[in-house]
Amino acid sequence: MSANLLPWVPAMAAVRDTVAISRRNLRRLGRAPNLLLLSLTTGVLFVLLFRYVFGGAIRTPGSSYADYLMPGAFILTVTASAVTTTGVGFAEDLASGAIDRFRSLPIARSAVLSARMLSDAVRLLLLIAAMTVVGFAVGFRVHTGIGPALAGLALTIAFGMAFSWAMLYLALAFRTAEATQAAGQTLMFLLTFLSSAFVPLATMPGWLQVIARANPVTYAVDALRALLVGGPTARPVQLAVAWTVGLVAVFAPLAVRRYRRG
Repeated sequence: MSANLLPWVPAMAAVRDTVAISRRNLRRLGRAPNLLLLSLTTGVLFVLLFRYVFGGAIRTPGSSYADYLMPGAFILTVTASAVTTTGVGFAEDLASGAIDRFRSLPIARSAVLSARMLSDAVRLLLLIAAMTVVGFAVGFRVHTGIGPALAGLALTIAFGMAFSWAMLYLALAFRTAEATQAAGQTLMFLLTFLSSAFVPLATMPGWLQVIARANPVTYAVDALRALLVGGPTARPVQLAVAWTVGLVAVFAPLAVRRYRRG
């Protein structure tokens, strides 16, 4: 083997290990689909609740409430999934000793966390597909075309994975499924409801609008709403991408450092 190929050997081994552990994560999810169903159920229940119980009292000038609601529901679903399957699932692996067994194997140390992100991306795609069906059933329609819709799909998955890094860090910090779930769900509901996900910011008190406008979920929802329903897209998408990159830049190194410490 030539010397210039040697640097590729560890990288190829890390990719192989990542794919192998990703398959394990997805098979495990297939054997215990309750976590995936819980994430989907959370999104569906909130869609039905806000669409048919509160929707008649919420005014969204320029669009139907179904169109206004679904971008928020997509973001809620991927953040809920980050809590229930990423955070809680990883905490259960820590408690069961699965992560210790991975550490004892001759595999790339980066593969465990990168595999979690890869399997998360597949899982988020399935959840978004299911929520799209729910959205169309309650009257949601895409008004912008296939290109912006695909961009919205990519943004939703990216934001969900960024939130997953935060949940990985919480799982490594708390190390139990119960504590991770409690902290993650509290954070998820605070971020989701103190945002533009379900109601326009203008309907909130002034002091609450200040908090909501600084919320990363607001930026993600506003960008997705622009991509799927219409309106100015450049600035909302730029801000959402900046927040997504920022979340990864903060929590990915923290999670990796915590994982290496054991």
